[in-house]
Amino acid sequence: MTSPSVARSELILGGQKSGKSRRAELLACGWLAQSPDHRAVLIATAQPWDEEMRARIARHQVDRATRVPGMATVEEPLSLAEKITQHSRPDTLVVVDCLTLWLTNCLMPAAPVFKENQPLARVDSAHVAVLLGAIATAPGPLILVGNEIGLGVIPMGAEVRAFVDALGCLNQDVARVCQRLTLMAAGLALTLKDAG
Repeated sequence: MTSPSVARSELILGGQKSGKSRRAELLACGWLAQSPDHRAVLIATAQPWDEEMRARIARHQVDRATRVPGMATVEEPLSLAEKITQHSRPDTLVVVDCLTLWLTNCLMPAAPVFKENQPLARVDSAHVAVLLGAIATAPGPLILVGNEIGLGVIPMGAEVRAFVDALGCLNQDVARVCQRLTLMAAGLALTLKDAG
């Protein structure tokens, strides 16, 4: 399989295990293969809240190191805009995996285990605006991975509905500032937007 071209900025959305991260890794491999001067950095937003998540993160680290050995990893659950600004350069591709976990970290910062009837925090629109500004002005290529969770049944709980709404709004905002939008399903990529 040939590597797809790298856009200035790309948002990759899809369901769980749809191939989102694999596409981002494929793009990173292609970028690194283009020049010995190219670099790639992954900004990981996951937090190891429980044993299953710790095991999942460890497995992803091993798998990623095997598939994209030249990509460095930076862990940052909250200060995403700052890390994009810090690491983005014309010779460096930055991958953010993932926006959904970043939003979760912002909305439930002190709640590693979701409690029923606990009100969902709100993401400050200025915080999102700073992220959108970092995406729009990144000097190097940028790939953002996120979940599309609004395609299923409407959740019964108010907190879960609020999260689905917040993520849908974030995805729309990020899609507006990205050059390319890709939807993944069953490992296949569908380009929804390509302004390049």
